[in-house]
Amino acid sequence: MPKRRVFQPEFKARLVLDELTGVKTTADICREHQLSPQVLARWKAELIERAPEIFAKPGRGDEQTQVAEMERMVGHLTMELEAVKKASTILASPLTRNGR
Repeated sequence: MPKRRVFQPEFKARLVLDELTGVKTTADICREHQLSPQVLARWKAELIERAPEIFAKPGRGDEQTQVAEMERMVGHLTMELEAVKKASTILASPLTRNGR
């Protein structure tokens, strides 16, 4: 059974751009690289679909997620600190006659 070929992203992009810019036809690209037209069409659709990601501000969504996680953590630690302060005042107070 023949092994599947693996193509690098740069190679895929170059072939799709060659087709889109009219440097080569789909038939020429497929013949030269022994690809089926469906494969090239799939690569083209993927490039067009993901093109907006190229121009998006990098890390914007990740940054907001990190900030939200840190705010949640600060809130949790603040609640823990308040509980420890309350427990330390209770434990440090002198006991009365009835043990309370």
